[in-house]
Amino acid sequence: MIRFVAAYWQWIVGAIVVLIVLAVLGSAAAGIEAHKAQVERQRLREIAHLERVDTMTGPQFEELVAALLRRDGYRHVTIVGRSGDRGVDITARTPDGRKIAVQCKRQSRTVGADRVRNLIGAVHSSYTGHVGVLVTSNTFTAPALDECGDRLVLIDRDRLARWMDGDALII
Repeated sequence: MIRFVAAYWQWIVGAIVVLIVLAVLGSAAAGIEAHKAQVERQRLREIAHLERVDTMTGPQFEELVAALLRRDGYRHVTIVGRSGDRGVDITARTPDGRKIAVQCKRQSRTVGADRVRNLIGAVHSSYTGHVGVLVTSNTFTAPALDECGDRLVLIDRDRLARWMDGDALII
């Protein structure tokens, strides 16, 4: 063993240095990711208020919903393109791996049955296998609630407020 170490000490030292450098780089990368997550949580705390939601544009509201999904451990959160989105604004995977298709409605009037029907249609035609989620900054009409049944997850203003306050979205 001593002869081996004596013969290859330069390689052994080099390997130890490489391992130390890799450990330092890994630790730095983890620190950067932790910092990014902390900055994102702080940004969410600043913007996730109903009075701010009421002044957001549609795309800003979609960004907020996507950020909330990421905060709650949803993966592969993707904001779908504005035109040609086939009735869905965001796709993602739940923490346990199920696919979801989210429609965001930031609007000043209640959400009617037509919006519920549109998302049900989109899920059944273009997003087969996804759980449909309809998020609004307002409320749903009684016909919308009737139309939905148990085919979609509906998130109204009150549930959105609780979600923004830190209640995890469990689908």
